[in-house]
Amino acid sequence: MSLSVALSHRFDGLDLDVAFEAGPGVTALFGRSGAGKTTIVNAVAGLLRPDKAQISLDGRVFNDASTCLPPHKRRVGYVFQDARLFPHLSVAQNLDYARRFGAQPKTRSHIIDLLGLGELLERRPATLSGGEKQRVALGRALLADPQLLLMDEPLAALDGPRKSDILPYLDRLKSETGVPILYVSHAVDEVARLADQMVLLSGGRVARSGPLFEVMADPAAIPLLGVREAGAVLQAKVVAHGADGLSTLQVAAGTLNLLGVQAPVGAQVRLRVLAQDVLLSLEMPQGLSAQNILPVTVTAMRTGDGPGAAIALDAAGDALLARVTARAVSAMGLTQGQALFAILKATSVAQNAISGEVTSAP
Repeated sequence: MSLSVALSHRFDGLDLDVAFEAGPGVTALFGRSGAGKTTIVNAVAGLLRPDKAQISLDGRVFNDASTCLPPHKRRVGYVFQDARLFPHLSVAQNLDYARRFGAQPKTRSHIIDLLGLGELLERRPATLSGGEKQRVALGRALLADPQLLLMDEPLAALDGPRKSDILPYLDRLKSETGVPILYVSHAVDEVARLADQMVLLSGGRVARSGPLFEVMADPAAIPLLGVREAGAVLQAKVVAHGADGLSTLQVAAGTLNLLGVQAPVGAQVRLRVLAQDVLLSLEMPQGLSAQNILPVTVTAMRTGDGPGAAIALDAAGDALLARVTARAVSAMGLTQGQALFAILKATSVAQNAISGEVTSAP
């Protein structure tokens, strides 16, 4: 199922003009506050009529020059930053309210099990934590049998522990429901963990879009993601767990030994590797405490006005990103196509953006 969006809309402070395609899975709209993310999802939902738009889902037109379907005819679920539950209804009643709008309602028990809502059914929203409210809001949206799910900063109001509690449910939602999701966020860790595709927004325009693994590792994306947040995302397979607390994971270019991996042997996980944590060497290092060394090739380099440089790397087909100083680029004589070695410490992988079965290192 594919969502096609092209719209322009002018209002105070922003001249929005964007176009992108969102395929199956999770497509993240990422950008700073004021970039136009919420305006886009409101237009897709039918809550805003843009000045000009061409929006369709699998060929079914939501907006064009002569059409603007009302929200209730779009079969789009919407989960807001605040859960917006009916305070006078129980969790069960909130869920059942949504079922009347579903063309072919999904099995209620399946959604309750998927989101772990069984113990909450008799409670009122005022007694729920922030994460519990968002799980109920997700369940309510899914029980309306949407063809597309919109999620606008659903975790922004949650603290770190509550966010960690709900992320596994979003992992399950993505893998088990098959409903395409347009996910708005300005948190890189959420996007790196959940998204399949990424649309970077800046000043009301699409600055970069494509598969998550490509966009995250693009040196040109660093100014938009932030210097400290920029980095690549790798797919890895858990090979073994050692008695010393280190786990061995297989990636395309070799193996990595990491801390804190709780996923079972054979599981596929995502690893977010920050660009600032990748060291480069011209030769195979010897005598280092860091044991994670991968052969790589330089595919692109980008320097800015400051002292830093971003180096895009190919690791047997995986994209990596390193951030070094411009002085190091000169001293090492780095050029496109050059073979190098990338070095990662076992403690350097950002655990808070690893897929659901992996937890923080002790």
